[in-house]
Amino acid sequence: MTQSTIPLVKVGMPASDVLMPALERTLYGGMLAEGEQVYEFERRCATAFGLPRVLAMSSGTGALHASLYFAGVRPGDEVISTPITAEPTNVAVLHVGGTVVWSDVDPRSGNADPAAIERAITPRTKAILIVHYAGYPVDMEGVMAVSHRHGIPVIEDCAHAIGARSAGQPVGTHGDFSIFSFQAIKHMTTVDGGLLAFRDSSLEDNIKRFRWFGMDKGVARTNLDVSSVGWKYNMNNVTATIGLCQLDTIDQRVAAHIENGHYYDRAFAGMRHVAPAHFLDCDRPSYWLYTLLCDDSDAVEKALQAEGIGASKLHRRNDLHSLFASSRRPLPGADEFARRYLHLPVGWWVTPEDRDRIVKIVERAA
Repeated sequence: MTQSTIPLVKVGMPASDVLMPALERTLYGGMLAEGEQVYEFERRCATAFGLPRVLAMSSGTGALHASLYFAGVRPGDEVISTPITAEPTNVAVLHVGGTVVWSDVDPRSGNADPAAIERAITPRTKAILIVHYAGYPVDMEGVMAVSHRHGIPVIEDCAHAIGARSAGQPVGTHGDFSIFSFQAIKHMTTVDGGLLAFRDSSLEDNIKRFRWFGMDKGVARTNLDVSSVGWKYNMNNVTATIGLCQLDTIDQRVAAHIENGHYYDRAFAGMRHVAPAHFLDCDRPSYWLYTLLCDDSDAVEKALQAEGIGASKLHRRNDLHSLFASSRRPLPGADEFARRYLHLPVGWWVTPEDRDRIVKIVERAA
């Protein structure tokens, strides 16, 4: 009997009887571009995710671009970052003309190592960019201690990590800036979209202009003066309407990821030749993906895929791309992590029967 396929990632949408009436009201309400739905979405996101102040963006990448710009990164400046992430994290550094300087990662998690970050600092360093990879929190107390010693702003890439907590606080509340992604396959999607959170309230008007061609919204075009370059990074009311409906159930969706993640943590803790990814006792992952470390990750991946399980190494380490050839340096922690890690399905669509079957396949293959 053929087993059903269990995908690694999956699009999750609100129930149609909730979403469609809300979309219809927006689509025929006379205002499709940035408006009240966007502003309500911003208010609710700030509350739901415990963030200081937020602005909705057209994508997480746009939010990264803005965060780097307002952190002060300009052409020729250096940004310390991680190779263990999706490519947009580091391509955004190039958008502002910065140079990526790789810091090594903890091979037990793939996350930034605060000590390695400190070793990578030079007089040209203008920002530290960390990623809560796969929903596992970075040691933010360690990172912020480095930041404070050197006076360098920190940007948290929380694209994978809605609902995660580091040192008892929601991710995105430690750094000077943080970004979230609502791209199609994240914990929560608005089809596409992002969020920029920031501490300094004096930046708000400038960021709003940055996301809208350098112009002030609500001012007659014939009366405004454009004094800085801006981009088309605003969210629209249609996207925001989807987001507002998603926020009604995001806690339950994240809780399902966490429940499945905890199940795997217990199951793999005592198993030979594999281990759960590491996180600090004071942290709580939100498990966008489940990260398993394997002595032979290729063998485990093949065994799972043969049974219809969408396990894989989802991302290629960024330092291997020719785009970043000039930044290459020895990264033994990243080497070890890249050799051992494997992502398993852990989301809201994974049933107790599914996860039990996945554990048994891993046990046989490891």
